[in-house]
Amino acid sequence: MSGRYKELQYWDSRYEEEERGHEWFGSYHDFAHLVRRELRPGTRGLVLGCGTSSLSAELHKEGVRPLVSIDYSPVCIKEMAQRNACVPDMSWMVMDARHLQFPDETFDLVIEKGTLDAMMVDEKDPWRVSQDTITLVDQVLSEVGRVLAPNGCFMSITFSPPHFRARHYAQPQYGWSVSCDTYGRDFHYYFYTMLKGGQLTCLDIERGKSLYKSHVNLEHMPTLLECDDEDFLNNIQI
Repeated sequence: MSGRYKELQYWDSRYEEEERGHEWFGSYHDFAHLVRRELRPGTRGLVLGCGTSSLSAELHKEGVRPLVSIDYSPVCIKEMAQRNACVPDMSWMVMDARHLQFPDETFDLVIEKGTLDAMMVDEKDPWRVSQDTITLVDQVLSEVGRVLAPNGCFMSITFSPPHFRARHYAQPQYGWSVSCDTYGRDFHYYFYTMLKGGQLTCLDIERGKSLYKSHVNLEHMPTLLECDDEDFLNNIQI
């Protein structure tokens, strides 16, 4: 059942039927303070897997311009382009996040909210991630690193804590630092900030290395409960 989140047909159908205004991982107001601390005048932005979220509109209000929002669902992009047709310096493009069609160093800010989570939803054991998923995530992160300008910032919003997710980001080839904040009241979401040109800590480096180890010591490690047949993104809305 979970494999549907990787299918274009699923998302096209969902965007056609989904209630407008629904926001995964809370509203922009919940994490705006974490975004604003990294914004600078003239910030050029890219939103990965924009869906029908208000995130792009909120970033535009913050002064992130020009702002490009991509999704691989034509249904989603058509709707969002029509909804924001009169907004200057905002564009919508059908695009695969693994193959960004932009020149190097195009953006000062790249942000994703739940896009990587959807790509990784097939994984049943978060301690032993499959090579296919490692490769998929690396393709996206490599492209993000490529299109980020010097001193640019990549923000990733997820329900995955550092011991699972930070090791994907903490790879030296991306050339950025990694930090993590949380937000939310009854349920905490994780907000990762990667600054291009920054340095990884010793802990980050060790986390990064652990991603490629074939055997992980599972003793005394916490477990992650999963509901295979449920909508994982809607379920985390508390």
